[in-house]
Amino acid sequence: MKSNVDRTKKMRANCLLADWDPKPDYKLGSRDVEGERTYLGSKVWRNPRMEIIEKEIPTPGPTEVLIEVKACGICGSDVHMRQADEDGYIFYPGLTAFPATLGHELSGRVVEAGEKAINKRTNKRYEIGEAVCAEEMLWCAHCKPCADGFPNHCENLEEIGFSTDGAYAKYITLDARYLWSLEGLREKYGEEKMWLLGSLVEPTSVAYNAVIERGGGIRPGQNVVILGGGPIGAAACAILKSAGATSVILSEPSAIRREMALSMGATHAIDPFKVNVADEVLKITEGAGADLILEATGLPSVVWADVEKIIWEGRTVNATVVLVARADDRIPLNGEVLQVRRANVVGAQGHSGHGTFPNVISAMSAGMDVSPLITKKITLDETEDNCVMLQTDRDEVKITITNFD
Repeated sequence: MKSNVDRTKKMRANCLLADWDPKPDYKLGSRDVEGERTYLGSKVWRNPRMEIIEKEIPTPGPTEVLIEVKACGICGSDVHMRQADEDGYIFYPGLTAFPATLGHELSGRVVEAGEKAINKRTNKRYEIGEAVCAEEMLWCAHCKPCADGFPNHCENLEEIGFSTDGAYAKYITLDARYLWSLEGLREKYGEEKMWLLGSLVEPTSVAYNAVIERGGGIRPGQNVVILGGGPIGAAACAILKSAGATSVILSEPSAIRREMALSMGATHAIDPFKVNVADEVLKITEGAGADLILEATGLPSVVWADVEKIIWEGRTVNATVVLVARADDRIPLNGEVLQVRRANVVGAQGHSGHGTFPNVISAMSAGMDVSPLITKKITLDETEDNCVMLQTDRDEVKITITNFD
């Protein structure tokens, strides 16, 4: 089949622009590129703004596919790249290269495929019409971390919508090795819902990597605590309940987010502004505490006193705390608590490798429906207003672009 993409026309893309202005006390690292890219965005980029720009429709290379984007979620990282502090610097602390088309939580339809663009589902060249989602982390496959099996920590990492053009546009080209088929969702959910769920595979995989791969998972019957009811925290509720947790306790100040998480697997939802989280967890678990605690607030120094109290006063030993939210913040960690209670603290980044994407898609096809995460659908033109709104509004959970014309 031949592509029917009309390249006489351009596509509209929502790009983020910012000014290169390193803070006086920041020294560029060895991998930073003056005026172009940095691994510490919040130290360098000022005055962020978004702009709709007309771009050429990209042409896929031999191992690439051209995807017509059907849905793309707004991530907290997108919000923090658009958000500026009192000095004008962006909030997001990671790898960034501007200008760049934002957006990485995508699903879409293959409309063109290179000769060597192999579909992992069929082990043949991609065909037009295949429904796919994509990893956001473009790992190189040849550096030491990649060779050791840790693609999330690639030394030559590029990231869709951070350092390369993303999916806030009608089309995007990606190498086939980063793609995963969504066809297993089509029969169960229908096409429209398949696209929405497909756009949630990436954030759900971040949660899966955090609580299953990095956190080590749980045994059925154990207790877990999720701090923060955003998309990652809520997705973790669904994953851990599916894994057999007895108590899935969420701490989240937004009533709307608490209700949504309860519909996705949380067994208890605590308002941390009304009760002491640690005391409430110990009460719910009858003094047992938690086997796994996920820090998904982005405010680790604020919640850490509760984390240590749960570990110290609970009867559970060998608990694991997983830090998944990105934050340039220091934790007031007490080593004695970890030593005496045989507890662990681990960091989680990304979603690639270890079968994470196909496992999440399989869990969805088996009935793990995380679509309640999507609380609002918008057009491409409404993206910036909603990114700004999300800087202060905690009632919306996942806002998803579904119209790119």
